[in-house]
Amino acid sequence: MIKRIYFPVVLTLLIMAGCTKDPSLVAPTNQYSTGNYPASLDDLNSVLATCYSNLRDPNLYGFNLLPKALANCTHTANSIWDGDGFWNEMASTNMSIQNSYVLGAWQSFYAGVKNCNTLMSAADFYAKNFARPGEQQAIDQARGQAFFLRAFYYFQLECYFGQSYMTSGSGGDKMGVPIFDKVPTGLDSTQKPRSTVKQVWTFIESDLQQAATLLKGTVWSGNDKGRASEWAAKALLGKAYVFTQDWANAKATLQDVITHSGKSLMPYDKYRDAFIGISANEFNEESLFELNIDLDAKGNYGVYGDAPNATSINGLIWCPWALGYDGTEGSSIPLGYGNEVMHDKNVLRFGYSIGSYGLVHNPNYDASYKPDKEGYISDKWPEQVMDPAYKTQALQVRANKTADPRLYVNGLQPWIDSVIFQDPVWQRVSRPNFYANQSDKYGFSIRKYSPVFNSVNNVKGGQADGANIYFLRLADVYLLYAEACAASSDNANALEYLNKVKRRAYGYPVDQASPVDYASLTAMTSAANAVYPDPVLGNNPLYYERWAELFNEGHWWFDICRWKLGASEAAYYQTALNVHTGALSFPDKTYSWPIPQNEINSNNKITGQQNPGYQ
Repeated sequence: MIKRIYFPVVLTLLIMAGCTKDPSLVAPTNQYSTGNYPASLDDLNSVLATCYSNLRDPNLYGFNLLPKALANCTHTANSIWDGDGFWNEMASTNMSIQNSYVLGAWQSFYAGVKNCNTLMSAADFYAKNFARPGEQQAIDQARGQAFFLRAFYYFQLECYFGQSYMTSGSGGDKMGVPIFDKVPTGLDSTQKPRSTVKQVWTFIESDLQQAATLLKGTVWSGNDKGRASEWAAKALLGKAYVFTQDWANAKATLQDVITHSGKSLMPYDKYRDAFIGISANEFNEESLFELNIDLDAKGNYGVYGDAPNATSINGLIWCPWALGYDGTEGSSIPLGYGNEVMHDKNVLRFGYSIGSYGLVHNPNYDASYKPDKEGYISDKWPEQVMDPAYKTQALQVRANKTADPRLYVNGLQPWIDSVIFQDPVWQRVSRPNFYANQSDKYGFSIRKYSPVFNSVNNVKGGQADGANIYFLRLADVYLLYAEACAASSDNANALEYLNKVKRRAYGYPVDQASPVDYASLTAMTSAANAVYPDPVLGNNPLYYERWAELFNEGHWWFDICRWKLGASEAAYYQTALNVHTGALSFPDKTYSWPIPQNEINSNNKITGQQNPGYQ
């Protein structure tokens, strides 16, 4: 059972004496006794559970990576909080080698690698010493999952820390990340130089090929349905081929997933609510691999709780804002810390073109109405409301889909959308209080992966997130396949698969031509907004669709870096609330994150191998 295994089992501790390098980076801090463990399949699965549970590490998808690092780097969010210099470095896309979020990602992704290597050793030990007749398939399945997860961790490491992507067959000789393919047995084996970019991608592809073979035909059900599958492995393999511009293998592999995985795009009505913690939407027809997240209602603040849990707490940072007790935007209340809202430029990029709103006197206002007694959403309250004429226009934008409907998948619109303010009371979303009296601000709250059904600040204390996090889904595969087709001059299929994704977003049948179809690979997109046109995404459906479809899911940073969009992204967003040094910029060095200083200090083989531009 993987879906609800929370933390690693307690293991026999073996200390690596005399090791000056922190062994938690590459070797188990808790090693298994090699004399008698694992002695059963349950034991083996307990080792495997650590390979999965590491994904919820606070430095990764449990907390820091999505809302603090990536939302700032990509400006999906605007951060009012500027009390953390390393967080601000992310928003200014100018990281230092001491950046704590860079270090945390490095250490925790490598901890995942270490856990997978431990599983490989454990599987070999079990197969040799304790396996019973008929268990070989289960052992192979455990290995297959570990191969997939190790490849996943290395995929992330290489995309963040590799010196460059491979383009047009070049760049493979640049510096990638160090490869550890087994558990280190001493200090010497923890010291490794950076492999080449080509070597790392070859290693990733090999792991995924082995994972697909070992998991072939395996169908998970019940509490096991969150496990990695053959199709997850092939989808990530196809993505690796795209990222290395191996177009022939990319097309063949992704087409295999499209044709044979049995997956399909979920309808828009389901898709709109697939990221907000509705359990019926988990592990759905589109999902290829996702991280299970359980709503933590015990006052544990998610990954920082004092009891076992399978949650995250991203929503603490990018939670919705709701109108306060007096109904004014100046007293609006976040349903968590409320550090971030959607960057206004994203509202425009989705094609919203009617401007922001003003407040007017509420003609139905009743001074005797007591919202704390009678519920918050009422025509009798508050004294000022959104201009009704504007509200009519805004609702028409939704109904007529003159803005990309994915705006409302990802954002909550003030005065129109609602969230649970204090269970069971719903309240209107508000422009956040730091935008109060600024009528030029849209002030959308973040909706995707945000706790719209519970407040982290409620009286129970510390309810955390409840929405599963998608790592691979079919829409991503379609867009990758479209990219591979376009790169190999198959423009017809490239357009068709871009249009399939767009049709779903607009509620049209996926496999039939629709009024919103792109006519060419340079057709106008929603980002060609007349109010604030984007000169790059405005006429590039491939770029725009990956941005709009996968918004705030952790993918866009890799696209920015492999397509070298840093300067144009900085020019588009212009400013960020937690950047006080003028207009945004994007130094060329930022296409790779720095190798953390801690790693350079502890790994003598990596000395002198820092990414260019960092000191």
